Amino acid sequence: MNASAGLLASRTVLVTGVLRPSSIASAIAEVAVRQGARVLLTGHPRTLAVTGSVARGLGLPDPVTTLDVADADSLSDLAPALRDLGVSRLDGLVHSIARADVDLLGTVLPLEGADTAGRAERMRELERALTVSAASLPALVDAARPLLGPGSSVVTLTFDSARVWPGYGWMGPLKAALEASVRALAVELGQRGVRVNAVSSGPLSTTAASAIPDFEVLSGRWGAAAPLGWDTQDATAVARSTVALLSSWLPATTGQVIHVDGGAGVVG
Repeated sequence: MNASAGLLASRTVLVTGVLRPSSIASAIAEVAVRQGARVLLTGHPRTLAVTGSVARGLGLPDPVTTLDVADADSLSDLAPALRDLGVSRLDGLVHSIARADVDLLGTVLPLEGADTAGRAERMRELERALTVSAASLPALVDAARPLLGPGSSVVTLTFDSARVWPGYGWMGPLKAALEASVRALAVELGQRGVRVNAVSSGPLSTTAASAIPDFEVLSGRWGAAAPLGWDTQDATAVARSTVALLSSWLPATTGQVIHVDGGAGVVG
């Protein structure tokens, strides 16, 4: 389609969490470009080259901006770095960042018989996971706040936290915290005209998902339950829904968790 007539024509969107072409964030960036946006990516210092490769594959002309959401200095540098690229306003901000060490997946309780040292390390892992997976959303919004204004839209990615899913372990409570942050941010930024929402996706076969124990069991159950069916290999629906939220077409929607899951969430 003609990009100048797209949903995001003349809008600038920053997308975090692009690490591989198969990532959900990559699919969002690709659809956003097709809908006319100027898309900029961030990358963690350790994986900057990998994100740069994806950016080139998407045909993005801007360099990848370095960002570590767990580092206060890196967050402080975000707005100035974007201004150096000629960005005076962000119309859209996509938070697609999560982390949980493998010990936090599977179950919430530690393995039976774990010693004191093992429990202490697990608590440290949980603190890191909370910082990156949930607290990073308010931290990122705060860092980008000088560039957000009336009509700007923030979207984060979540997964159904209302139920306990096999293998998901601590990521369930962490996503619940993320969703609570969406509601709080929507209230705090409402007077500025900034919308904040979450997209709750069905299970998708990404590199991150491959670390979840029994992921195939979870995705199989999901596909069987979803009235519309569910393809774990196709992130298009999630990307399009995210782009719709980034556009001006949902101007009164904020603080919401929009389910893009084939309808599985309504099946008891």
